[in-house]
Amino acid sequence: MDLRNIAIIAHVDHGKTTLVDAMLRQSGTFRENQQVAERVMDSNDLERERGITILAKCTSVDWKGTRINIVDTPGHADFGGEVERILSMVDGVVVLVDAAEGPMPQTKFVTGKALALGLRPIVVINKVDRGDARPHEVHDEVFDLFAALDANDEQLDFPTMFAVGRDGWADDSLEGPRKDLTALFELIMRHVPPPKRDVEAPFSMLATTLEADPYLGRILTGRIHTGKIKVNQAIKALSREGELIEQFRAQKILAFRGVERVALEEAEAGDIVAISGMTKPTVADTLCALEVTEPLKAQPIDPPTLAMTFSVNDSPLAGTEGDKVTSRVIQARLMRETESNVAIRVRMTEGNDAFEVSGRGELQLGVLIETMRREGFELSISRPRVLFKTDENGQRLEPIEEVFVDVDEEYSGVVVEKMTLRKAELTGMRPSGGGKVRLTFLAPSRGLIGYHGEFLTDTRGTGLMNRMFHDYAPYKGPIEGRRNGVLISNGTGEAVAYALWNLEDRGPMFIHPQTKVYEGMIIGEHSRGNDLEVNVLKGKQLTNVRASGKDEAVKLTPPRRMSLEQAIAYIEDDELVEVTPKSIRLRKQILDPNERKKASRAAKAS
Repeated sequence: MDLRNIAIIAHVDHGKTTLVDAMLRQSGTFRENQQVAERVMDSNDLERERGITILAKCTSVDWKGTRINIVDTPGHADFGGEVERILSMVDGVVVLVDAAEGPMPQTKFVTGKALALGLRPIVVINKVDRGDARPHEVHDEVFDLFAALDANDEQLDFPTMFAVGRDGWADDSLEGPRKDLTALFELIMRHVPPPKRDVEAPFSMLATTLEADPYLGRILTGRIHTGKIKVNQAIKALSREGELIEQFRAQKILAFRGVERVALEEAEAGDIVAISGMTKPTVADTLCALEVTEPLKAQPIDPPTLAMTFSVNDSPLAGTEGDKVTSRVIQARLMRETESNVAIRVRMTEGNDAFEVSGRGELQLGVLIETMRREGFELSISRPRVLFKTDENGQRLEPIEEVFVDVDEEYSGVVVEKMTLRKAELTGMRPSGGGKVRLTFLAPSRGLIGYHGEFLTDTRGTGLMNRMFHDYAPYKGPIEGRRNGVLISNGTGEAVAYALWNLEDRGPMFIHPQTKVYEGMIIGEHSRGNDLEVNVLKGKQLTNVRASGKDEAVKLTPPRRMSLEQAIAYIEDDELVEVTPKSIRLRKQILDPNERKKASRAAKAS
């Protein structure tokens, strides 16, 4: 069968997953009356809620006798480890760009990798029906972007289509019939070369994505580079250095047909398949016939830049909301995560009931914590910290990120000021149309922890910020943390409205009346720089003497509710976020006030 392998590259929210849905429908993959969820490629609940693609996924459509394998790449740089390996599976890329926003930073990140691999792009300018669409200017911006990424002449001579993925049409010109996606399918057939297929050579395949299945165990997906593979064939896995990892039999060979996986008896070079039967091999390893000795060239896995400590929840409310609370269960779940997520590393700490989990960024670790709490886990999470390196001269190096900010001109000053305080360096500033400015910074990762919420407040929710790992650079010096102290409960029970009302002049609250609290739990932010212990359990003293004035009803300011990411970014080193299936609470690491004072004195002395 004739084959084409393509990847779709797009920024978060530019309509990639919706376009793939339309391709699946129009190729006849779904029956006319079949009930299919919106955005089938974002199958994970968190992906649907956040509107992002976290895991790379494959699907395929049959178009007039040709199978087109479509790989959906993550658009967020935290999941960049997946991107490079995905692109090694395909022979062409569709770059999808919003007709109003134009090419965005993550598009630049993935497109740069695709162009470096020599892939020829097809550009689809989507959402041309938007009121603020500017398709021709966006086309010029895409050309400038490709030129800035050192595209060759062949890559710069790219075909362009105009589309509205939601309505299921794409045409060569804005004046086209606007009927369906036929023109896009035909362009893919013409422009993307079929995979080079050496069916006679011994079997070899580079593992590009990994997952764990409860029935099949470890599954590795990739494109077959050479040869054929049959079910039960004896094969082996080689590391990037060529060392033997494991010899095993291919228990199952699964291919993607539409959005479903189908078991095959045999597969050959060029097709994208998933293989099970192994226990040790991982992403970037080569699966091959026994006679092969040289591994396929693979991209190294990006190093983690951020770590958090996941520990057992030991608060007085532990075990009241979740059913997975022991260190053994937490460890098993984290180890399962490392089997399917190569960018995450887990290390046991000395106490045996805490684990250091490191990954590519706050978003990636936040997604893991959110997934675990939905599965019924209770955890205590520490403040994120960056992972430093030391060079050969003994100099301390820290991870630096490239940060792209799009803001209204009136807010650019405050953003530059705040970023400078966080040791960021302004590297570019240009107008991006519509009264907006695009700012580019190089900033240390630790300076960006917790900044996103403040950034949205400063820009009245209109700013867009995107970041991606740049490099390691010499340590930039101390960065000022949170300026305010916190209000800490001095007792255990249920918060009383009268007590909260009396504390309102001390600072904003994080809880509402009837919230269960315990000694050492953080219930609000102090208006000053020091921590303050307060009583939120104290009700109004009732007497039998009637006052001449009528008792005033207590009117409370609504509490400040934090999302998981905001809570993790808010805490200091001596604080934790208690995460359960129903609640997100902030607390001090040491709950007892006397022990806390002793620890604070000891820390100052050392």
